[in-house]
Amino acid sequence: MTRIERISASGQSTYEIVLGRGLLDEVATSLGTAVKKVLLVYPEPLQNSADSLADSLSEKGLEVWQFPVADGEDAKTDRWLAVAWSSLGQAGFSRSDAVVSLGGGTTTDLAGFIASTWLRGIPVVHIPTTLLAMVDAAIGGKTGINTLEGKNLVGAFFDPKSVIADLDSLETLPKIELGSGFAEIIKCGFIADPEILNLIEEDLTEATDTKSERFAELVRRAIAVKVDVVGRDFKESNLREILNYGHTLGHSIELAEHFKIKHGHAVSIGMCFVAELARLTAKLSDEVADRHSELLSKIGLPTKYPKERWEALYKGMQIDKKSRGGILRFVVLEGLGRPTILEAQTEEILFQAFLEIAS
Repeated sequence: MTRIERISASGQSTYEIVLGRGLLDEVATSLGTAVKKVLLVYPEPLQNSADSLADSLSEKGLEVWQFPVADGEDAKTDRWLAVAWSSLGQAGFSRSDAVVSLGGGTTTDLAGFIASTWLRGIPVVHIPTTLLAMVDAAIGGKTGINTLEGKNLVGAFFDPKSVIADLDSLETLPKIELGSGFAEIIKCGFIADPEILNLIEEDLTEATDTKSERFAELVRRAIAVKVDVVGRDFKESNLREILNYGHTLGHSIELAEHFKIKHGHAVSIGMCFVAELARLTAKLSDEVADRHSELLSKIGLPTKYPKERWEALYKGMQIDKKSRGGILRFVVLEGLGRPTILEAQTEEILFQAFLEIAS
């Protein structure tokens, strides 16, 4: 991709997603001329990249306060939130100043929540550096932190000012992180855009090459799915739930693993689970159900989970945000691109589906 594509997204407000390569100069442009101070939130391993970005912004007259946080899910805690509030207060951040996130989904989640809570909301610009963040976490205005009881149970809906999705930042992405992001891309294929699945299956090598046009097209299509769904249902009152395909069991696996498993890996297992659940309830054909594990396995993603962990997983699913009146609700498919909601009245049917993916 040599061109820069500007995608309009909407939620509480309208903002721009800039997709392309070599987008460093877009950051200051997105912040605008009114911003004077920036809190740059990034995981410690990205110190060199953060230094380069801070220098670039400083050269444009911005006062940059660097705020390194823990890597991964360890950053999404109230501890880091409190430290950020203290830093913002000491630096005298006003409503005309901004937060910039540089990193993966945990960083965008934390930075977005920091911005949403300081002075009841200051601008935030996301610069996702992982595939998962680029196609999912940085888009849609969901922010949050984890608690001991579960993932993302504390948070807010808060749109970014813009999202700078620079494909060049993915060229050194570890294979495990690339696979984690592909789980969300494949999810978009199953729930809304089956052409995504075709593009991957037609040429797996090119599809997973971050420098290829096919890869750029997959990213663009996944972003388009999320933008469309969020634009029609920002606060997840109904339609937006489909973006949680595979996430009910996935989030429970993350909790059971103390957030040491990659999000996309957990969601991959979760998608295989709901495919089996839909097959058992006569909603989904064998062909589409089997396509889940076949495609996810080709990407190198896990599709099974230990049988003896069921009790912990079932307990974890009971705090899922989609539950209503104690009844677990799952996003399932009736066919490709045809998601619906299934209410699980008993544990028995869930356990039967789990046995199909149990190792």
